[in-house]
Amino acid sequence: MYIIIVGAGDIGSQLISIATQNNNDVVVIEKDAERAERASMEFDCLVLHDDATIIDTLEEAGANRADALISTTDQDATNIMVCLLGQELEIPSLVSVVHNPEHMNVFRQIGVNVIENPQRLIAEYLYRAVKRPSIKDYMKVGDRAEVFEITVDSYAPVAGLTLAEAADEGLFDDGILVVALERDHEVITPRGNTEIRGGDLITVFSETGATPEVTDIFGHYEDHD
Repeated sequence: MYIIIVGAGDIGSQLISIATQNNNDVVVIEKDAERAERASMEFDCLVLHDDATIIDTLEEAGANRADALISTTDQDATNIMVCLLGQELEIPSLVSVVHNPEHMNVFRQIGVNVIENPQRLIAEYLYRAVKRPSIKDYMKVGDRAEVFEITVDSYAPVAGLTLAEAADEGLFDDGILVVALERDHEVITPRGNTEIRGGDLITVFSETGATPEVTDIFGHYEDHD
């Protein structure tokens, strides 16, 4: 892919690293001279020390052949302007970091895929690690639903039951779906006759999120407050 990345700060630098390591053609636009110089020294890609809110800069970066434009600056106004110019230049995929949740709809209205404030996402992840230590990893889906990973305790209500049996006993309601199961480093696609065992790492989708009522099913009786 041909990717234009705007911003070479903390977020942008990580993105540049991933994109270049995966053999993409990457052009970076960075307004700050020091950051631009550092990026040009560190990464195998073209770095333009320029202002991405000027359409000529995006054209110089190769917008006419770009597959994606990703804006990672710490200013929502800048990111919006960059994406509007990207839309005008008909770049197929527009992605941006959004720092203020109140601005999310603005980005979406102009057809931008958005990533919520990464610092807040990290803070929420750290809080979850303390509050709900049984959750290995999770991702929010909409306002309430979550996909999360959890290890089944050997004394859990579902341990030793197939998915069909667990559903028949009312342990899984319509809002809970077992998406994947990892056992002995092997990923298993779950079926109705798949048995859940203690020690299994389960990937779960829950419409109500990873609430204590849901994690209880897997043997993790944590605080219900």
